[in-house]
Amino acid sequence: MDYIFNNPKYKRRRKELRNNLGLPEILLWNQLKNSKLGVKFRRQYGVGAYIIDFYCHGNSLGIELDGETHNNSKAQEYDKTRTEYIFNQNIKIIRFQNVEVLNNLNGVVEEIKKYIV
Repeated sequence: MDYIFNNPKYKRRRKELRNNLGLPEILLWNQLKNSKLGVKFRRQYGVGAYIIDFYCHGNSLGIELDGETHNNSKAQEYDKTRTEYIFNQNIKIIRFQNVEVLNNLNGVVEEIKKYIV
């Protein structure tokens, strides 16, 4: 059976990521959890072989936080391929830099609200 969402094959990796959030992820998760924005978000949601940092099923919205490791051409090409695959599953991805979350959390949350219906 082919799994598109939360393939059991990647369950251990999703759990590792949930248990080892960085500070930007912790700060944003505190704003998203418990339906604080009126919709439910999940952490480390699997789509195919990829894992989205935060996902809202009701809005088909994925949120990705990017740190320094995303600032090279190889990582950017991987991110492009990954985003295209996720987009083809009818999921919109919005991206923020970790530094944006650290320096302007309220602005990031306001931007996310624009995508929530």
